[in-house]
Amino acid sequence: MRVLHVITGLDTGGAEQQLRLLLRRLPLRCDVVTLTNPGVVADGLRSDGVEVTHLGMGGNRDLAALPRLTRLIRRGRYDIVHTHLYRACVYGRLAARFAGVRTTIATEHSLGAAEIEGRPLTASTRTLYRGTERLGSATVAVSETVAGRLRAWGVPAERIHIVPNGIEAARFRYEPLARLAERARLGIAPTEFVVGGVGRLVPGKRFDLLVRAVAALPDVQLLIAGDGPERNALNALAEQLGAGERVRLLGECDGDGRTEQHVGTAATWGPRPAVADVLSALDVFVSTSREEAFGLAAVEALAAGLPVLHGPCPAIDDLPAHQSPGALRLDGTLDQLIGALRRQLAAGQRRQPPPAIVGHYDIARSGDLLMDVYTRTLARSAPRYRTNIPYPPPTERART
Repeated sequence: MRVLHVITGLDTGGAEQQLRLLLRRLPLRCDVVTLTNPGVVADGLRSDGVEVTHLGMGGNRDLAALPRLTRLIRRGRYDIVHTHLYRACVYGRLAARFAGVRTTIATEHSLGAAEIEGRPLTASTRTLYRGTERLGSATVAVSETVAGRLRAWGVPAERIHIVPNGIEAARFRYEPLARLAERARLGIAPTEFVVGGVGRLVPGKRFDLLVRAVAALPDVQLLIAGDGPERNALNALAEQLGAGERVRLLGECDGDGRTEQHVGTAATWGPRPAVADVLSALDVFVSTSREEAFGLAAVEALAAGLPVLHGPCPAIDDLPAHQSPGALRLDGTLDQLIGALRRQLAAGQRRQPPPAIVGHYDIARSGDLLMDVYTRTLARSAPRYRTNIPYPPPTERART
């Protein structure tokens, strides 16, 4: 069985990192095509021995990418085309159909109630998504919450399969010496109380709420691992609230390669720290997102033995509460977050064994579930597509 994974980009991100973790677990020949931005995850995949092709797509309306992708799929004689993220799902499903591939699967990583991949859901976005979804064989949802949203959109329930995101729990296991080393690197004393968050610095993550909460607690430090367009605004807010020295924006963190890293407004060239290292330095993890499709960072924090304060987080909300005793659901108000942090500060620095939810989201289990989807979907598919859409498209055929 040969599988081609098509993804919008391969810079650091949850879907991108999840793809790399899964490919390490799948007992298959898998190649990857990135439509744009072959970043650090592309480098990591290549170091794992995966063939990565950059399609060089110029933007959402670069229709010339479609015949290029179609030819690549035909040459590879793939059994399955598996797409990830909105743009790749639209173009990948079409290209697979043109190429005559019999099984096309898409993973929906980032579908929210009002946003998709951090952008507002519009009527045209939904129409294009639903239209191209019908060209596929199956859609994978990363959580029951996402599966429910897909059903509400009219995707037939029998076409939806749940394969949750997964983690390598051992990477996040708490080690006191690693904690001391990371705090020393960051210039944080062992006894200081540190709050942290992980994610893209975009409005939907609401890191401004976390900055305001920490600013109200003079004995607390804040670390945020991630980068994005809100960086300057968050730095400015911390300075305005008199907490500039206690709020540190660390930049992207993944542990692979070398990249620019940030502490406050300073930038240096050096190894990118791992999220696991940052989590080891914390005393409590906070997720302030407006909405999530999964909430992987919260699971990683639970694997590190941290108390977790969170807003909407399907990874936790979709399972019984007793599986994540270290997690507390918040209503998203500043006063409640400040109160919850005060209680954590009063309880002091503490770690607990990883709860049952961590085992539920083991990446090996996710790989097994995905293999099951591949096997069952491939068995149901017709031998080859017979489509009334000519291949190559007329303009491309004229060139060849």
